[in-house]
Amino acid sequence: MAVKEKGVVKWFNAAKGYGFIQRNTGEDVFVHYTAIQMNGYRTLDQGIEVEFECKSGPKGLLAENVTLPN
Repeated sequence: MAVKEKGVVKWFNAAKGYGFIQRNTGEDVFVHYTAIQMNGYRTLDQGIEVEFECKSGPKGLLAENVTLPN
């Protein structure tokens, strides 16, 4: 099981369905709307804190299972 980590949404383009989360280490992680775990329209606001799992993808780091902190 992957470890959840926290980061801040750097930017997210709702029209295109993707953006980037900045990890606490400073690295940027790609996030696609399909990785956002919420009901309804899945989008993220710039500057909010999120929790996510990070994995390596073909073009770099990918966020999975993105949620808002409890």
